[in-house]
Amino acid sequence: MQWSQKKLTLAPINPIIPYKIKSMTETAKTELNDAELSRYSRQILLPEIDYTGQLKLAQSHAVIFGLGGLGSPVSLYLAAAGVGHLTLVDFDDVDDSNLQRQIVHREANIGQAKVASAQSNLTALNHHIQIDTLSHKLEASDLLELIKTADVVLDCTDNFDARFALNQACFKAKKPLVSGAAIRWEGQLSTYDFRQESSPCYQCLYPENNGQELTCSQNGILSPVVGMVGSMQAIEAVKSLLGLPTLTGKLMIMDAYTMMIRTLNLKKDPACKQCGE
Repeated sequence: MQWSQKKLTLAPINPIIPYKIKSMTETAKTELNDAELSRYSRQILLPEIDYTGQLKLAQSHAVIFGLGGLGSPVSLYLAAAGVGHLTLVDFDDVDDSNLQRQIVHREANIGQAKVASAQSNLTALNHHIQIDTLSHKLEASDLLELIKTADVVLDCTDNFDARFALNQACFKAKKPLVSGAAIRWEGQLSTYDFRQESSPCYQCLYPENNGQELTCSQNGILSPVVGMVGSMQAIEAVKSLLGLPTLTGKLMIMDAYTMMIRTLNLKKDPACKQCGE
């Protein structure tokens, strides 16, 4: 279930744009203030989160690749949930055809860079968090350096080249990767937690050169389907940050037309070119 409205392929960094992401360790939070305690009170009531977990979220850094149909609900819910540092990566501009499903953007944002649009709207949602943006393409070495700063990475891209690159970088950096995909009425979701030696990787599921990509522009997509998958990606990211059980070693497949959800076992492939022995 892949598609390609645009290619997020890796390329040499534009030398006129400095590559720098401010580390949260420079201003790491040690406590939640009264306003944050009030804002996140409903989450803090959950015994699996509590005050300690909410503080952990506030201290965490999530990197979101792709601010389209999946990245929109991912970014909105992670911002709302209080993940303290978000880095948004996308190289596209907002178009009117995006607004049917890319809900982090507004009509007033048409023509703007997606990362600028998302940053503005997410800041309006939650001013307590830090939001950085990257709107230029990264070469592999800079991609790896960015991912090393993350506590969790979310793949909301739309093509195999970007997905394979993120899989490789997260595997090298030993960072959890939450991967979602959606097209037509269908969606799928998994978490590849490379902090665990037994975790499979994206290439265990999709070997390179495995077939033709499907595109939303050619095959269509129902608007709430990306919201469904993206919301679940945000849940997986929160659980990864808090050390709670995730879909690592499993693949969730959703059919919104029949409202059927299946969860399949996904084992590490010993012959995988990326993570195999």
